[in-house]
Amino acid sequence: MANEASTAGTVSERGARQTLVGVVTSARMDKTIVVKVTRTAQHPLYRRVVRSSKKYYAHDEAREARAGDRVRIVSTRPLSKLKRWRLKEILARSTRAA
Repeated sequence: MANEASTAGTVSERGARQTLVGVVTSARMDKTIVVKVTRTAQHPLYRRVVRSSKKYYAHDEAREARAGDRVRIVSTRPLSKLKRWRLKEILARSTRAA
């Protein structure tokens, strides 16, 4: 009985998965996309807004994302050496031709 209570509590304590929004820079690998996520932060001393970006490898099972698409990715268990994210949804399609 105590075991049931502990397993029920872990689901709510785990919380929601991290989500990020970015632009697909590469979709050439099999079921893998590269997503560039740009964030802005204010410099602590100079008070200027500084942009920085980071690339994330995400799993795209259906191979539906294309380069230039704006997508939302969520964290998941490690799928390979670099992949720790998966594609959740495509927010906006790229305007350039394929």
